Amino acid sequence: METIVRDLRELIVGRKIIGVEFIRKSVWRNRAPKSAKLIGASIDSIGRRGKNILINLSNSRTLIIHLKMTGRLTFDLPTVILRKHTHLVLDLDGSHLRFNDIRRFGYLDLVETAKLGEIDYLAVLGPDALEISEDDFIKLIRSRHRIIKSMLLDQTVISGLGNIYSDESIFLAKIHPKKISSNLSRQKARKLYDAIREILLKAIKNRGSSVDDYVDARGDKGNHQNHFRVYGRDGEPCFICGHAIKRIVIGSRSTHFCPRCQR
Repeated sequence: METIVRDLRELIVGRKIIGVEFIRKSVWRNRAPKSAKLIGASIDSIGRRGKNILINLSNSRTLIIHLKMTGRLTFDLPTVILRKHTHLVLDLDGSHLRFNDIRRFGYLDLVETAKLGEIDYLAVLGPDALEISEDDFIKLIRSRHRIIKSMLLDQTVISGLGNIYSDESIFLAKIHPKKISSNLSRQKARKLYDAIREILLKAIKNRGSSVDDYVDARGDKGNHQNHFRVYGRDGEPCFICGHAIKRIVIGSRSTHFCPRCQR
């Protein structure tokens, strides 16, 4: 999401919405807004809260977009053929911003910017994985009795981490994914903090991971999938020790780790 947010800041900030096409209104969390609440507004700024993209408009409203697993938010020329499963098109006077989601798990919402702090699904989010301080992270991790993999995926504890980067971070920190968070030493918790930041910053530099449907705001695939150390590599040798990477399920999510390196 951070890659898409950074792209959109370059591509659409300052542009004016001159038209809206609601193709499928069921993707809105609440009822789809009237076109008048979007048309005529300019894009003031773009931010992120966890995995939610926040497009702040000049009319004091914010368009919230969550892509979930298969959503795409792309900046296209009007001449580019509209992809199947496109649900919203914003006409930005010479370009389009399009929301596409084949499985329709993603969602859209339009709220008053001043009331963002009152939106329940944003208010419950924990501190962002890239913004939390080292000391706060260590205290947070060690204060809870949770399986570390499940805890990292819980957006109410720490927001912004997904399944891929959780596996990669836990591996880099040499922690078993079933380790109980409260049992981590301060040193191990610090290593995990450093690992999360390293993995996320490298993934941003590599423009994200295109494992399934992910593309950046320009419609291009990311490159970080070529740098995975454990995710999706079950049965393949660990790059460090040569032991076969193992796949297990924790909290209904696939988890990849090295049984020898991660204890």
